[in-house]
Amino acid sequence: MNTAVSTAVDTTVSTTVNSPARTAVEKTGARTTEAAGVISGARERIDALDDRIIGLIQERMAVSAVIQEARITSGGRRVNLSREMEILGHYSEALGKPGTPLAMTLLELCRGRV
Repeated sequence: MNTAVSTAVDTTVSTTVNSPARTAVEKTGARTTEAAGVISGARERIDALDDRIIGLIQERMAVSAVIQEARITSGGRRVNLSREMEILGHYSEALGKPGTPLAMTLLELCRGRV
């Protein structure tokens, strides 16, 4: 790489790395500072909700493992398909069409941990 190109690349990298933090308007895509504040606050709430949802999913996985262990130990199958169909119906009824793939993902996460 020639010196001019190397210097240009170094300057670009240095400017990018050393540039001040993006403003709230830039981070949110809002057109006003007021809207950016609303969006930032709502995103913090979403992040907190996501953390709770992840914790609940992990708890669901642990409970599912207990159920599977008891079922297998008693001579049953690891998966109870009729129960899974109930869960799919529950999510679909509560959340509409997108509820089905969400339930399928949860069921997949909870299977086979034993």
